[in-house]
Amino acid sequence: MKSKILLIGIDGLNLNSALEASPAIAALKDTAYFSELTMQPPTWSGPSWSTLLTGTTHEQHGVRDNSFMGHRLLYFPDLLSLAYYQDQSTTTFAAAGWPPLVDPAGHAPVIQERREQQKAFRHRVIVRDGETYGYTLIDAQIQDAALYAIGNHGPDVSFVYFCGVDEAGHVYGSVGPEYKEAIARIDTYVDNLLKAVQVRSEQGEPWLVVITTDHGHLDAGGHGGDTPQERASFVFAQGFGRPNPTWPQRIEPHDLTPLLIAERAG
Repeated sequence: MKSKILLIGIDGLNLNSALEASPAIAALKDTAYFSELTMQPPTWSGPSWSTLLTGTTHEQHGVRDNSFMGHRLLYFPDLLSLAYYQDQSTTTFAAAGWPPLVDPAGHAPVIQERREQQKAFRHRVIVRDGETYGYTLIDAQIQDAALYAIGNHGPDVSFVYFCGVDEAGHVYGSVGPEYKEAIARIDTYVDNLLKAVQVRSEQGEPWLVVITTDHGHLDAGGHGGDTPQERASFVFAQGFGRPNPTWPQRIEPHDLTPLLIAERAG
């Protein structure tokens, strides 16, 4: 049986802070595959998530900043689309509160709309707007939608995105209690998703859960530059009902999607 894949994206997560403030994520350090990532500058969310989700470099996909102007994403399908094109029985799910990732009305999105597959119930997209309504509210809605999808449908390949940590980093900096409080809140959501996946795996479904981030944060808050702190990212990959992946000890950001597609090919 092919492994189902859940990719959880946590925007702007500093790993050292995460290990201090997030018991669920920190526990993966002892059980999951782990690799540090060094993101390609500029360390904005637009180019970084485009690289992570399409398996291409900034030069290839053409995303230079969060405006997405001049992008070439139509030529470089995302993880969910690639999985579907590989096997058209594949069901996919995406939920995000940052519109450029999933909203076809904007300049992107990184996750392709695939309207025909949506009509055929092969692809479902949850679009929310944390920029307008705040990520404390919107991340909770994203969690609820993801839990419903996993519990009731068990999509073959999913991407679930949270941005409250990045929001806190910009407002309060990345070393204060507010940043760690945001991490703890998202960690609760991650823990709930892991428990939902565990239930599915106990019913005989193999799952691979992957957690990553698009960039770090300066102590005072902010990113976009090429300092080690801003370029710092990571990957955890935990198998449920299957072994952890045997990936190279160190991978590059553009390696992630091809590795996940290979896991689906099995």
